[in-house]
Amino acid sequence: MEVLKSKKVLQDFIERQKEMGKKIGFAPTMGALHDGHLSLYEKARQENDLVISSIFVNPTQFNNPEDLEKYPRDINRDVLILKKSGLVDAVYIPEVADIYPEKAESRHYDFGGLENEMEGKSRPGHFDGVGTVVEELFNQVKPDNAYFGEKDFQQLATIKKMTENKKLLINIKGVPIYRAENGLALSSRNQRLQEDRREASKVIFETLKKVNEWFRVITVPEIKARVQDIFDHQRGMQLEYFLIADEETLRETDFFYKDRNFRAFIVVVVDGVRLIDNMHLD
Repeated sequence: MEVLKSKKVLQDFIERQKEMGKKIGFAPTMGALHDGHLSLYEKARQENDLVISSIFVNPTQFNNPEDLEKYPRDINRDVLILKKSGLVDAVYIPEVADIYPEKAESRHYDFGGLENEMEGKSRPGHFDGVGTVVEELFNQVKPDNAYFGEKDFQQLATIKKMTENKKLLINIKGVPIYRAENGLALSSRNQRLQEDRREASKVIFETLKKVNEWFRVITVPEIKARVQDIFDHQRGMQLEYFLIADEETLRETDFFYKDRNFRAFIVVVVDGVRLIDNMHLD
C-alpha cells in the first residue's frame, strides 16, 4: 500500500493509474478508523481496479474549535489498519495547505434544503464544510466511484446533491451501517464509552427495530411518544431527537404517505457521548 503525503505525489500517482485505464474507488475519512470504514473498502474492492483512502481531519466542518482539537488522531495506527486489511492500494494524507492552499474556509453550496434539516439545525455551515472538502478531494483523486456510510445519511444525501449539481462524473454509493454484535452502529465515538455502557447502548438499535414494527401501524406522534418513553427510563441516556423523515427531502413527517420512502433518525447522548443512528422503514 502506497502512502501519499502531498497533493503533488497524489497527482503523479493518479496520472499513472489513469494512463493504465484503472477504475478508481475512493472513500475519504477523518481517521480514527474502525471496521465500519473497512466495510466501505470491502465494497470498493469488489467494484474497482484500484482502491484509495484518505485521512484528513477537515477544520471547516467543525462548528466548535474544541471538538476539532479533541478529535482523535493517530495516523500510524490508521495506516497500519489499512495495510493489514489488504483492501486499500493507496492512502492520501494531505496537509491542510494541500486542501486549502490559501485559507481554510468553506464554499457555499445549494443542497436544496437538505442542509437545513436535523443536524443542520444545530450545526450551521457544517455541510458547506463537508461539501468543500469532498469536492476538493474528488478533484484531486478523480475517482469513478465514491463510498460513504449510511450512518451519516444526511451527509451522504448532501454529497449526492453536490455531485449532481456540479455535474461530477462520479457514482456516489451508500454502504449499509456496520454494526457491532449487539447492533450498536460502529463509530469512533463508541470508544469513549465504558464497555458496559456500549452494551447498554444497544437499546438505540433495538428501539429503531421497534419503530420499524410500528411503522404504518400506529401514528407518527404515537411512535415518537413511545420512543421518548423508552429513553426516559434509560440511566445516563438523553434522547436529543427522534424523528421520521422523507428519505428524499429529509423533511420530518407527521404522516405516512404511501408513495414515499421514510427513514427513522435518532440521536442519543450516552454519558456525554453523542451517538447517531438511523433505519430505513419498510
